[in-house]
Amino acid sequence: MEVRTTRFGVIDIAEDRVITFDKGILGFPDNRRFCLLEPGEDALFFWLQSLDDPNLAFVVTDPTFFVEEYAVPIRAEQMTELGLEKLDDAQVFVIVNKVDQQLTGNLQGPLIVNTLSKAGEQMVLADKRWTTRHPLVKVGAQAQTQTA
Repeated sequence: MEVRTTRFGVIDIAEDRVITFDKGILGFPDNRRFCLLEPGEDALFFWLQSLDDPNLAFVVTDPTFFVEEYAVPIRAEQMTELGLEKLDDAQVFVIVNKVDQQLTGNLQGPLIVNTLSKAGEQMVLADKRWTTRHPLVKVGAQAQTQTA
């Protein structure tokens, strides 16, 4: 399927790559269909592009790349909602933001995706260790020079 985006132009996405968030994402309840765009094979950051709004895309990452002890407790009813038979079929992402020279992740509101069915859900964790702006990595002059 062809998808129009404001950042990447028109891209071709296979139907089996569509991730569906039946409940939407917090603040964006009308956007339910997304695709994950990988900028490269060894990428740590990805784009979660809305298929419903060409202007909406989030930078996401696997939080364990930066916070090894991070884990999302998935309850039995959440596994049922996502169609998960086992936890190994779940992939966790967090939305990334840049605050000054710091990339932060919303570790309080992770995105859980069933890698088999492509069903997704944003969860809100009660664990006070995690915040919506948890520091992941600093962005400095050296990092900017390497990407230029």
